[in-house]
Amino acid sequence: MPELPEVETTLRGIESHILNKKITSVIVRQPSLRWPVPASQLKQKLVNKTFSGIKRRGKYLLLESSGEFLIIHLGMSGSLRITQEIDLKKHDHIDIAFEDKSILRYCDPRRFGCFLWTENIDNHFLLENLGPEPLGNSFNGEYLFKLSRKRKTPIKNFIMNSKNVVGVGNIYANEALFRAKIRPTKHAGRVSLKSYEELSKEIVLILKKSIDKGGTTLRDFVGSDNKPGYFKQQLEVYGRQGEECKICSSILKNITIGQRSSVFCSKCQK
Repeated sequence: MPELPEVETTLRGIESHILNKKITSVIVRQPSLRWPVPASQLKQKLVNKTFSGIKRRGKYLLLESSGEFLIIHLGMSGSLRITQEIDLKKHDHIDIAFEDKSILRYCDPRRFGCFLWTENIDNHFLLENLGPEPLGNSFNGEYLFKLSRKRKTPIKNFIMNSKNVVGVGNIYANEALFRAKIRPTKHAGRVSLKSYEELSKEIVLILKKSIDKGGTTLRDFVGSDNKPGYFKQQLEVYGRQGEECKICSSILKNITIGQRSSVFCSKCQK
C-alpha cells in the first residue's frame, strides 16, 4: 500500500509535468473506485484549465485549479504516471491529458483509491480531522507525549492513527518503533517523554530516508516514472519475521496488532 514516502515520491515525480499546462481532456474509464468518481464534474472543472499547484496532505495528493482541488488517494494499489502512450493496460482507469500531449494516468488494480473534487479542503470529510504532518514543525516528542497521556492503546496503533499524526503507515511504524527500541504492544500512555522524543526523531528520519530512496516497493507500488522504490532493501524488521535481528541476532517475532502484521525484537524493544 502506498504510504507517505510513496505519495511524496509521486508528487515530486509528476509536479513539473502537470503544472501550468492546459488540460485538454479528462477520461474516466472506470468510475467505481472507493467512492464514485464524479466524471462529469471533473471534465467541467478541469478541461481548458490548468493545475496551478500540487501538495500532499498525509497520503492525499491535492491538485489545485482555480482555487479548488482535485483530491487523489492511491488506495492500496494505485499509481500515477506521466506517459504519452495511447496503449492502455488493464487497470488504467483515468487519464488527464495536457496540451503538450502528455497524460497523467491513474492505474489501480484493486480500485480502493479515490478521485474527488472539493471547493474547500479545510472542511472536506477526508481531510478535516487529520493530525499534524510528521515532517512539519509541529510534530515532536513532546506533542506525542502530551497527547498520549492515559491512553491504553498500543503505541503502534497510536502513531498509526491519522488523527494523531498523518502518514505513519504500517511499514514505517514497525521500523521507527524498532529503531526507538519500543515494543509495539506497549500502552501509549506508558511511554516516557524521552522515548517519545527518540520515536519522533526516528519517524522523521525513516520517512526522509524512504523518500530519498523513492519509497518502498512491496507489491504494486511504482513511482511516477514506473521505477520501483528501493527503501525495501534497508528495512530492518518489516517483512523479516523469523530472521535474525540485525542488532542482537535474536529471532524476530511477528504478532498481529489492529489487524496489521507487527514484527519486532523481543530483546531490543522494551
